[in-house]
Amino acid sequence: METRRNYVDLEKGWEFLEMGITKLKASFEGDPTDSQLFNSNDYMTFYSTVYRLCTQKPPHDYSQQLYDRYRKTFDEYLEATVFPSIQEKHDEHMLRELVKRWNNHKVMVGWLSLFFHYLNRYYTTRKGLATLSDVGLICFRDLIYENIKVRAKDVVISFITKEREGEQIDRALLKNALDIFVEVGMGTMDCYKNDFEVALLDDTSAYYSRKAEEYSCPDYISKVEESLKQEEDRVSHYLHCSSEQKLLERVKSATHVETKTS
Repeated sequence: METRRNYVDLEKGWEFLEMGITKLKASFEGDPTDSQLFNSNDYMTFYSTVYRLCTQKPPHDYSQQLYDRYRKTFDEYLEATVFPSIQEKHDEHMLRELVKRWNNHKVMVGWLSLFFHYLNRYYTTRKGLATLSDVGLICFRDLIYENIKVRAKDVVISFITKEREGEQIDRALLKNALDIFVEVGMGTMDCYKNDFEVALLDDTSAYYSRKAEEYSCPDYISKVEESLKQEEDRVSHYLHCSSEQKLLERVKSATHVETKTS
């Protein structure tokens, strides 16, 4: 029979888990103290700690407390460190920081989901709670994405306008930024459509309405066809494929022509 002294205290167990969490966060802030973040022994030790905290007999089963602290870990880090680091930057620098922080966040979710795997496999399933990976995504969506989506959308569209005018832009950066709009939709395209695509299509209509007035009559059709090809190219490189037909229709409508496209 399990005795009192064999129980793992919640605070003691969490203090140990926080060592790993702190190391993970430090790696995102440029701390090069260890080239290998966690080895197999580290992983098993963290996993075992969570396992024991979740399988002790009541009232020492701390599954719910661990679930709550898991979310709180993300909330605090995102609010105290991630959001300020994005908020203080502007234009391209802001977009690059957003992409970097999103990639870091996915790494953090990945590692902590491994550490807390037992909690995720048994407790969240039994209680019908959001999975740990979904909790991590929801935290980023609510605390970062919702507060930065308008600025990010404006920067992306400004780059698209520059490219339409013949400037070179970082297409990979735009692809990575727009992937965030897709991924935070959690299996739907709602965020991409509502928070980005609607504005993109309206901007496209306005842009090509202005360009239509500039195109000369002799080569009007060829100019429009070239514009359509350029928009198709944008879709193939960084816009979501679901935008293609809507984008092309906006170009045709703004230029008042129907053309043959390859």
